[in-house]
Amino acid sequence: MSTTTIEVLVTPAPDTGGDRPADPYRYGWRYVQRKGEGGSLQIEQVPLTLEDVLHPQEGDQVTHSEAHQRRCIYLYDVLRARLAADPTAVVLQDVRVAWDVPDLGAHGPDIAVVLGVRERKNWSTFDVAAEGVRPALIIEVTSPETAAIERSTKLDEYDLAGVPLYVIVDTVALRRQPAPRLMGYTRTPDGYQPLAADGRGRLWLTPARTWLGVAEGEIVCYDEADRPLGDYRALAEALAAEVEARAEAERRAETEWQARSAVERQVAAEREARLTAETRVRELEAELRRLRGEAS
Repeated sequence: MSTTTIEVLVTPAPDTGGDRPADPYRYGWRYVQRKGEGGSLQIEQVPLTLEDVLHPQEGDQVTHSEAHQRRCIYLYDVLRARLAADPTAVVLQDVRVAWDVPDLGAHGPDIAVVLGVRERKNWSTFDVAAEGVRPALIIEVTSPETAAIERSTKLDEYDLAGVPLYVIVDTVALRRQPAPRLMGYTRTPDGYQPLAADGRGRLWLTPARTWLGVAEGEIVCYDEADRPLGDYRALAEALAAEVEARAEAERRAETEWQARSAVERQVAAEREARLTAETRVRELEAELRRLRGEAS
């Protein structure tokens, strides 16, 4: 049986002459397979460039901060819940989107809302030409390393791709503390135009019938009745915990009932035995009196 040697090659950090070398993986990495000497298979970990982040390949590992991940998960959970009643609506998180526009590379938006999907699939790449529909809404949550391309390059390219609504959850420093800032753009015949916010700075996300705003330094979604929409994942976990607590209470009640029933059965048996014994004693006393009466 033949065997194949697999070597994993990791690109070292370049020497920049400073105290700390530049991190080659600050944008992320991808694994590339190559044939080595003697037929060995080499898998090389290759750093991503900013262009790779803009136009990713399947399998690329793009680095994100904890705040970025938290906001993306929140938006994904809320928008999925808002669109749950529409079988043709899907919400994609960090799924590559390939366009039907010549010479326009694929993107990997943080959140893409697609309406009118004919069939749900486990997409690694959502091919607009093959699916016959394009995202109605794209949301990008910026990171310090990539914010520039989301504010400019992606703004131009999503317009070219025909995305009707593009929203950026940016981060700015307010009183030296990072805070989210919302920027929205709606597509017109003359290109993207700023999306007007309401009196509280919130943006109306038409495809999801949801307001997006900022409160206490964090993004918050609201429904049409102005009710804040919570962290659906946290609510689901709380509901699961409540269901489990209720099931545990029922199990305890069942155990207690069984234990009580056992005690009650024991008490009933003892009562029955006592009654039987008392009846037998009375019978013996009656027999004894009868015998004494005969003797007298």
